[in-house]
Amino acid sequence: MSAQFGKWNFEGQSVAPEYFDKVSTLLAPYGPDCGRVYSEGGVRILYRAFHTTKESHRETQPHISRSGAVITWDGRLDNRTELIRELRDAVAMDSPDVAIVAAAYDQWHTACLARLVGDWAVSIWNPNNSSLLLAKDPIGIHHLYYSHNNREVTWSTILDPLVLLAGSSFVICDEYIAGWFSQFPAAHVTPYVGIHAVPPSSFVLLQPGKHTVSRYWDFDPANSIRYKTDAEYDDHFRTVFIQAVQRRLRSDRPVLAELSGGMDSSSIVCIADEIIARGDGECPRLDTISWYNGSDPNDDDPRYFTIVEEKRGRTGFHINANTLKRAEASQDAGQRLFRREFDNGRFAATPFPNIDPSEHSKEYADWMRLGGYRVTLSGIGGDDPTGGGVPTPTPELQNLLARAQFSRLARRLNAWAGKMHQPRRRLLWDAARGFLPPLTIVGADTNGRTAPWFSPEFVRRNRSALRGYSCRRKVLGPLPSFQDAIEKLEGHLRLQAQFGVNPDLLRDARYPYLDRDFLKFLFAVPRGQIVGIGRRRHLMKRALAGIVPDSLLQRRRIAVAQETEKYNAEEYDSLLKWNYPKLSIVLDYIDADGFRDALENARSNDIVARQFLQRIWTFESWLRHLSDRGVLVNLPSLRKAENSLSVEAEKLAVSSHSQISGWLADRKITPPKEGGENHEIRNSTTDGIDACNQCHSGQRQR
Repeated sequence: MSAQFGKWNFEGQSVAPEYFDKVSTLLAPYGPDCGRVYSEGGVRILYRAFHTTKESHRETQPHISRSGAVITWDGRLDNRTELIRELRDAVAMDSPDVAIVAAAYDQWHTACLARLVGDWAVSIWNPNNSSLLLAKDPIGIHHLYYSHNNREVTWSTILDPLVLLAGSSFVICDEYIAGWFSQFPAAHVTPYVGIHAVPPSSFVLLQPGKHTVSRYWDFDPANSIRYKTDAEYDDHFRTVFIQAVQRRLRSDRPVLAELSGGMDSSSIVCIADEIIARGDGECPRLDTISWYNGSDPNDDDPRYFTIVEEKRGRTGFHINANTLKRAEASQDAGQRLFRREFDNGRFAATPFPNIDPSEHSKEYADWMRLGGYRVTLSGIGGDDPTGGGVPTPTPELQNLLARAQFSRLARRLNAWAGKMHQPRRRLLWDAARGFLPPLTIVGADTNGRTAPWFSPEFVRRNRSALRGYSCRRKVLGPLPSFQDAIEKLEGHLRLQAQFGVNPDLLRDARYPYLDRDFLKFLFAVPRGQIVGIGRRRHLMKRALAGIVPDSLLQRRRIAVAQETEKYNAEEYDSLLKWNYPKLSIVLDYIDADGFRDALENARSNDIVARQFLQRIWTFESWLRHLSDRGVLVNLPSLRKAENSLSVEAEKLAVSSHSQISGWLADRKITPPKEGGENHEIRNSTTDGIDACNQCHSGQRQR
């Protein structure tokens, strides 16, 4: 995960050396191998290397192509052999990835992006037409952010320098916060209005007075794969899955695979062993790391990852999560109920806590340093496309409804109802209601009513994000099963967008189940191949028989009931005194009346789930963290409002939103308005991807 950074002044003014010294200091931990700078006129580009392949050691970045384009590349090019054949006059077989990308850009310009298979982020400064191109792969494993105004553009693979060195404060992006509360924000937004993320499968083209965002590739809903026999589907599955794993074994050091004992991670390890045994793996060795809860009698993961270890004849690294939790608990003894989650001196660009690494992460990092690993394999992303979870007929029945295949619908409905021991009417209704608009948003009660602690205006503006971007199935157009697959994949894109690069656990994390060609295959086969009647992972289990131990393929999922933590009266008093969400209320995210009611229920009835209110506190802690750093716009007004709420909260316990509004008006405290030096409404030629307009259209002035 190498680091890129650049700054382009449209008028040709040079970048101050002290500014770039600060940038270099911030990025040094993310690129420990070497650092190089390109500087010409008003353009200055920095690259910090983190080598993971033998070819990467021969790179010189920023790389200058034959046409004069200046390229920085962070990623892994999986189809390098095919591209080398097409570009044989410009590159050699041992050329580093960035040289192949440079030759592809010279040959095909922006059309080259759809040809680049792998996980990557690239920036291309073209002095010939004074343009900057920023792009990411279709899944968005690697990050790339940018900000611009009418004078300059700045871009970086790490968010911190764009925030800390901007020279101005920021308005918080509503859509990002709504997405964060629902689980994960959209992949194209950041917490800050004026700082954008390059969307997956898209490129951003920037020139003076011009800013466009365009998609260069998409999954084709018309792509259909139909075979006569199950064996043909099985062979195709094995081919694309083996390819997905083999691509991610390319490393100049041993590779570390996360082995949980589940089907996803176990299949990766077993396939990787087959590849390496044939001599087709481009890595010296594959090792495994597993963690388990030693105190949980229902945790049968050790039994299953031990089966894989026995098959491969090698024991991996084991982490006892229960022991580490006890160590963390002893360290936290004596601290107050809720410590600040952002008080360790590090800057937290997002509301995902940056507290000191957990004992689990520390031990993981120790094992990586001990073995010299830089690449890890993960089974994340495998459950949805391969048909994991409880078998459901819903996507298949929706396909039949949308195509008006009522005779087949009746037969499949009868078969599923008999297998699942459920009435046909209920299964049919579950399928039909997917064509209706979704109602429930995050934190809603069982009747679908909005969580009471959100500001009504905040909910009204951000319903889509608060619903987790779920949407109704369309009757016309792609099959509903394809729509369902894309919606679930977009959930993974949002997850990947929030996987921050951790300098304490620096690694290139790779995900075989998110391989583009693997997903293309699964999205194109009939739904009945993915999930059989009452049988999850119908195709995957058939295809991997004889490769993955049969006991793993037949492993039953055990639903573990998680105990919901709730507040008691003593904790309520601590919350009231120390953790009142003052800034969240002032900025109109949290409704004071609703928050008061939630805490009163926690105190008197002990029924409010801790997870929702804890998330509010995490958000409040992050806002205070930004306030302390001077990142929030109109900081003096915020501090005055915060002080006012502190006094009143102690007097009146929890007060209503109307009272708070009155206090602000009486004291002539104006909540921060949107705008300022960093806020501009930008023009875009795209179909609604423009990050500023998406984040901020119709927002209130704060």
